[in-house]
Amino acid sequence: MKEKKNYLIDMDGVLVHGKNMIPGADDFINRLIEEKRKFLILTNNPLYTTRDLAHRLQVTGLNIPEEKLYTSALATAAFLDNQRPKGTAYVIGELGLSEAIHAIGYTQTAVNPDYVVLGETFAYSIEQITVAVRLITAGARFIATNPDPVGNSEQGLVPACGAMAALIERATNIAPFYVGKPNPLMMRSALNYLDVHSENSIMVGDRMDTDVLSGISSGMDTVLVLSGTTDRAGMEKFSYRPKWVFNSVADINPKDLD
Repeated sequence: MKEKKNYLIDMDGVLVHGKNMIPGADDFINRLIEEKRKFLILTNNPLYTTRDLAHRLQVTGLNIPEEKLYTSALATAAFLDNQRPKGTAYVIGELGLSEAIHAIGYTQTAVNPDYVVLGETFAYSIEQITVAVRLITAGARFIATNPDPVGNSEQGLVPACGAMAALIERATNIAPFYVGKPNPLMMRSALNYLDVHSENSIMVGDRMDTDVLSGISSGMDTVLVLSGTTDRAGMEKFSYRPKWVFNSVADINPKDLD
């Protein structure tokens, strides 16, 4: 018998659009659960704790337990814990990031920290950015949760972590280390969290430049769904391709991909 594949699944554009579930996403998740497959829902968004994310998904109609959710904040915390256990960091971000940093035993401080950690926030502060610039110039290592330049809000596009990181980089002439997709580090961290191997796992996403790229870079098979930011014409602009393409996760039968 073929071994069942494990799944890493992007959230935005794959399972949900904002506050609305993509039709059939609940059936896809239910199929994974019924077939007893290991899976994680991934997001580059570090704003929310997994508990908050589970609730937000539940409101859309997706009942996914918080232990099945993995954010760039958790990946960043895992990276820091591996690099410098029980260290110190100046953190710019919301509860999702600060709680993840606290959970690994880090102290958050603006006094000679080991790291400056930049995430997403609902209102970037020029005062915080100024402190970050000064600390990095003084020798703090610069980490960013994800490279996304913009995010979505109910009012439209908003500056995101990548845009703020570019501002700090320009001011300090020091580039950040990005933990989130497309860095395969986040995928490896998620695979370790699930305790599975890349050769028996599939990455499902809606973006070629983050989801598919990070999946390929991590040695996984990849699925592109056309329910998000990439269409077939856009897919052809890249030098790499996903193994499978579906209109949405509603069309995926996991048994067919084993």
